[in-house]
Amino acid sequence: MTASTLDTAPRTANTARGAVSNAETARHPINRATATGQAIWRAATEADYFGWLEHVRAAAGCTRPIRLSGVIDTLDPATGQHLHRLSTSELPDGHVYKACGNRRATICPSCAEVYRRDAYQLLRAGLVGGKGVPESVAQHHANFATLTAPSFGLVHTRHVARHTCTNRKRCDCRSAPCHARRPGSGPGLCAHGQPAVCFARHDPGDPRLGRPLCLDCYDHDHQVVWNLHTGELWRRTKQAIERHLAQLCRRRGIPPVHVVTPSGKLRAVPPVRVSHGKVAEFQARGAVHFHALLRLDGVNPHDLAAIVPPPPGITAADLEDAICHAARHVAFTTPSHPDRPGGWHACWGEQVDHRPITMRGASEVTDELAAGYLAKYATKSTEATGHRSTRLTADTIDDYADPDGDHINRLIDACWRLGRPTDTPTALGDRPRPDRPKAGLRSPWTCPQCGTHIRLAVCPECHPSCQDSLDAGIPKPGTGNPYAGLRRWAHMLGFGGHFLTKARRYSITFGLLRDTRITFRREQDQADEHAGTIRTADHVGEETTLIVGTLTFAGAGWHTTGDALLANTAADLARSRHAAGREEIAHEIGTALNAGTVPAAA
Repeated sequence: MTASTLDTAPRTANTARGAVSNAETARHPINRATATGQAIWRAATEADYFGWLEHVRAAAGCTRPIRLSGVIDTLDPATGQHLHRLSTSELPDGHVYKACGNRRATICPSCAEVYRRDAYQLLRAGLVGGKGVPESVAQHHANFATLTAPSFGLVHTRHVARHTCTNRKRCDCRSAPCHARRPGSGPGLCAHGQPAVCFARHDPGDPRLGRPLCLDCYDHDHQVVWNLHTGELWRRTKQAIERHLAQLCRRRGIPPVHVVTPSGKLRAVPPVRVSHGKVAEFQARGAVHFHALLRLDGVNPHDLAAIVPPPPGITAADLEDAICHAARHVAFTTPSHPDRPGGWHACWGEQVDHRPITMRGASEVTDELAAGYLAKYATKSTEATGHRSTRLTADTIDDYADPDGDHINRLIDACWRLGRPTDTPTALGDRPRPDRPKAGLRSPWTCPQCGTHIRLAVCPECHPSCQDSLDAGIPKPGTGNPYAGLRRWAHMLGFGGHFLTKARRYSITFGLLRDTRITFRREQDQADEHAGTIRTADHVGEETTLIVGTLTFAGAGWHTTGDALLANTAADLARSRHAAGREEIAHEIGTALNAGTVPAAA
């Protein structure tokens, strides 16, 4: 069994965000057999076993594929004539399988690998061009910046002053003491009587890394609020970088670019702008930090969407200075909260790293290294903190939040406590009664228990739980509470942003990559489609034929663990063959380059 087949058995409970229920799977004749027995039964009794493997190939390798049922119609696009109808009941298992497409490697390793490779192509295309991006972007100045969170209290850390290892994933370098007491710094105890020093030299996998030295001294409220407002902090940082560059252009006499707005007015804009691709990563302490690829672009007055080189007067060093300036000076105060009327201070931490990127070079940071580094973290989430859960509700919050618990329990408790409704809606029993019936209200009736004359569906005097649900639930958007998102994203420790974002002009989109892949596969499978095997339900198979699918959700997950074993193993063997082929081609190309000749097949 391969790694992609982990946790494929039917289940009724969700244990991680993005997972879906699999309780509706059909009965299997040997559903009590082992996975190997189920696989043998499928291979021995299936009339067209290889046809079944071909049918599930689109979702093979997926941990919890989506099952769709319905009909697939073939139409003549010119006349609208109905040519053929195929019901999914005629297909193997009676469903069409579709990969879940989850980006998290802990949920579905196979789909997360597809997402990671797409992210790599998307990020790298913004640095070297290709896939619709002009190759001239390789001449633009670019920088790889890392922006971290500030300190919210002392935590266990591992710091290596100078690495001597060759592989950071297996680093065995001797680290410095975690928090050694300095001479004259006192007894080394915090205000709560806990040690404020740590002389341990932590190993890379030490579970204490990222945990506070004193839980009571650590500001959990500030950290979750900072996670919630990281999107606004990044927006202001991006603006500050572009404003700093615009000021440099004015000082050096670089004229602005005059463009015509959609309303017909002439507007002067700075001659340089910054396009970015950004990935968020959770630290072990539960705070988010950003890795960003920043690229300098110019402005074309006749086509604002065009990607052109920046003016010659702006260099890579100017971009580094702009990043440093923005990271040091961008800060703001969050809105007022009943627990903190003055709000919280949001700014970046002291650890700001920025390195120029060498396109296809051999320096410390190349385009391949930077794109691969960001794509790796695009498939991760809160796993670094040890926390995994679905979206929390009033019924499940007690399983994870504890004001006296460990570090993660206190962070989740802070999210739920600060995200509570702050506007305190009027009690149901005190709301004014309408003079005439309105939509959504019942006819007047009298409660037989307390005699209250009301129009509501439930008597508020006899059912106080109705009012309690208003205070315990997640506040709705638009209620005026700027911290309402903390409850919605409590399972993400307050962070509700996307893990991979980019500027509109930086590169291509995921949708374009998926459409290109579908078109490529459709052209490869065109012979099979003519033979009657349907690969897609909503794409054109021929120029004169239109395939339209009317499909609905039927369930999630494989019918049995044996089916998952067969499908995932077949997919793993195919991936192994493709990987071996790529390595062989790369070896042949490298041998030919060393010999001074390139084979025609390459």
